[in-house]
Amino acid sequence: MPAVTVADPTALPRITPHDEATARERPVVHVVDAPRTLEGEGFEVRRAFAALDLAAVDPFILFDHMGAVEYAPGEAKGAPDHPHRGFETATYMMDGDLEHRDSNGGGGIITDGATQWMTAGAGIVHSEMPTEQVLMSGGLFHGVQLWVNLPKAEKWSPPQYQDLAPDSTVLLTTAAGDGIVRLIAGDLAGHTGPGRTRTPITYCHVSLYPGGRLQLPWQPEFNALTYALAGNGSVGIERRPLREGQVALFGEGDQITISADDSMDGPSAALELMVLGGRPIRETIAWGGPFVMNSRDEVHQAMKDYHAGRMGSIPAKQKPAS
Repeated sequence: MPAVTVADPTALPRITPHDEATARERPVVHVVDAPRTLEGEGFEVRRAFAALDLAAVDPFILFDHMGAVEYAPGEAKGAPDHPHRGFETATYMMDGDLEHRDSNGGGGIITDGATQWMTAGAGIVHSEMPTEQVLMSGGLFHGVQLWVNLPKAEKWSPPQYQDLAPDSTVLLTTAAGDGIVRLIAGDLAGHTGPGRTRTPITYCHVSLYPGGRLQLPWQPEFNALTYALAGNGSVGIERRPLREGQVALFGEGDQITISADDSMDGPSAALELMVLGGRPIRETIAWGGPFVMNSRDEVHQAMKDYHAGRMGSIPAKQKPAS
């Protein structure tokens, strides 16, 4: 990890922080551990937002850290066919291969820095499974999945799939050139990531080398969170400690600060983080398993529609030629 990198970060466009005299640094509100749970066919994930109030992470619903784990041949597990309605999923793979298929005809291999962005919208059935090669040979598996809520007016949008190849990721560096910022979606310091989102967000993967510091201008109307994938460092100008498997929630302001410790405790050569934030939707949420709607009646209807086959099936039925 990571799959997308460069030998010389100083050659990348630099992120210019706000002037120290006028910057409104975001304080750190919480630093919490991500509890472990089982998902899909029984693979372990760290569920980063489980210990936070759902209103504080709005417009996000869920963030799962998958791995890093070294699978032996025959051990790899995935998430077989299951439905979604009312939100978007983003699966970002740093190591290993995962195959996506859905009832809308979308699909592909997510691997080595690629992201699949799926708008479930009005309803879709999809699966995310290890490839045949991974099942046969094993190997390193490491990725994250993010659920982004949709506002009520967008929940019935047609399903859509975006395949974001590794080379489409926008690469940036810190003001001192001591890290790499991989912008996956949204706007950041005058740059725009490849992911097209219906809910305004910013989503990026940061590698901060030992002793490095990232001052990141952040849209004041967005919330701001960071999750540590590996390594150790601190968050905020108050330098609250942060280590692998922890998520930090920032307060209000227009800039966030993250620092890497001078040395890493584990095998990682850098502090690896996902940094994300978005404009809160502030609507009533009714969450039932794979469905995120605005009322319990809508969740119950989604269940009925799925069981009646109205969300389709895999493989997707081919549309007749016109």
